[in-house]
Amino acid sequence: MEGKKKQIGFTFALNGIKEVMKSERNFRLHIISTLLVIIAGIYFDIETIEWVAVFTVIGLVITTEILNTAVEEIINYVKPEIHPAAKKIKDMAAGSVLIASITALVVGFIIFVPKIF
Repeated sequence: MEGKKKQIGFTFALNGIKEVMKSERNFRLHIISTLLVIIAGIYFDIETIEWVAVFTVIGLVITTEILNTAVEEIINYVKPEIHPAAKKIKDMAAGSVLIASITALVVGFIIFVPKIF
């Protein structure tokens, strides 16, 4: 029975990722960026520690994007009408994605700019 529960939980998680992929343009852009960065990493033959940094920030950005989407969905469900508190919550969640994305960009510059020039 325990294995069945884990499988169901895993299935729910995959369904959540599929839902974000279908409904969120920004998530799809993050996935495209991820693929381009991985291709660049292969092309420039980056070091193991650089791969660790790349995949850490990729995970950070994708995770914050999914959490941001979940927060937006919760707010839309609980408070469908426009409300200043709902806007504040959504803006803060979106801000977390911006910070994660800037962090990823800085890590990308540190790793790839010296290899390009």
